[in-house]
Amino acid sequence: MVKRLRHLVFGFMIVFAACVTVNIYFPAAAIQKAADEIVDDVRGTGDQKQPQPEEKKNDKQSGIIDSIRQFAGPKEAYAQINAEVSTPAIRSLKQAMKDNFPQLKPFYDRGAIGENNMGLVEQRDAGSLNLKEKADLNRFVGQENNNRNALYGEIMRANKLGADSLPKIQRLFANSWREKSQPGWWIQNDGGAWEKKK
Repeated sequence: MVKRLRHLVFGFMIVFAACVTVNIYFPAAAIQKAADEIVDDVRGTGDQKQPQPEEKKNDKQSGIIDSIRQFAGPKEAYAQINAEVSTPAIRSLKQAMKDNFPQLKPFYDRGAIGENNMGLVEQRDAGSLNLKEKADLNRFVGQENNNRNALYGEIMRANKLGADSLPKIQRLFANSWREKSQPGWWIQNDGGAWEKKK
């Protein structure tokens, strides 16, 4: 009976140690980093420095806990998220936005357009534009927003995220577009008010 009980306890320990918990989460930090890189690439403002790897803490208590977790207890496995956003469709959309940016920049500079809080370009004040400029502006803004919406959808699909993640992706990209806007360009804050970037 005791021997049988030991085998049963040993069996439970093996099963318990082999348990894997999969945590599926929205990878906000990874998406934000990818958004920053994409905006830098589109606008040609990328920092040429390579990121430095983070130093790992040398904490004895953490090391002991990690060692214990290796031998007992459930292991955590995080869903692999492809936040590198390097699918052919995404690369094509990035290139299209990069090609479109020189046409948009004069309109940013003149205050005719700005970056809204959902990651899209929005018309602000086209009153000083002539008819041809207004037509060009409408066309360029339409192309840009179509490309951005397609990009956000592709990132959602590439990362196997649900449709509910689309507004989160848009807001993260809005952070990057606004943060990397030039001083004097119009940006919409999270509350919906427009202000000139300082």
